[in-house]
Amino acid sequence: MRRRALIAGAGGLTLSAFAGCLGAVGLDEYEATPAGVEAAVREETGYERTNVEAQVIRRTVDVGVSEEITVRNYLTEYEKGVDLGPVGNVRAAAFTVLTSPQISIAGRELNPIEGMSTEELVGSIEADFEGIENVEHVEDGEATVLEQETAESMFEADAALGDGVTVDVNVHVTESVRTASDHLVTIGVYPQRVQDAEEDNVAAMMEGVVEDADVDVA
Repeated sequence: MRRRALIAGAGGLTLSAFAGCLGAVGLDEYEATPAGVEAAVREETGYERTNVEAQVIRRTVDVGVSEEITVRNYLTEYEKGVDLGPVGNVRAAAFTVLTSPQISIAGRELNPIEGMSTEELVGSIEADFEGIENVEHVEDGEATVLEQETAESMFEADAALGDGVTVDVNVHVTESVRTASDHLVTIGVYPQRVQDAEEDNVAAMMEGVVEDADVDVA
């Protein structure tokens, strides 16, 4: 599974009507803060942080004059190896924390990620992950992220791991919660054959999310 540009559409903000105002007051650039998972939780669940990446999205809108709006999201990614039988131990379990900045004017939140359902979010994941296909909804529930209750859904999908190997995976997605200044979404993916262990691990990773990760940004 290789990510190209996870939830890039989350940066397609509804700013056209406000672009001139935003640029005039220096609000044409927005940057999130990388979030992550507590080290103790990572150690307990076996996940290793593999990448922290800035995802820069630029949109040019025309309101008489052209205005470029820049949004910088952050992705903090974790992986772990799992036993896939004849294939051996493969780094096929992944957990991602996405942060995207809150953008508000006149009390109106303009970042659409706040209102996206888990099905809309997983649609972006399917489009932006190389090798994840045939996503189907399984069930809905709730998760605790940053001590906030939020909707969480599980989906089934096919995932290509490379070298012609395809496995059935579960994908867990939470709707966004608010940090001090951002929107935050979590995504967990693992092979179905290790569901008994990894479903609980993904839930623990969600509960272990922290707003400020001590990270180096790629």
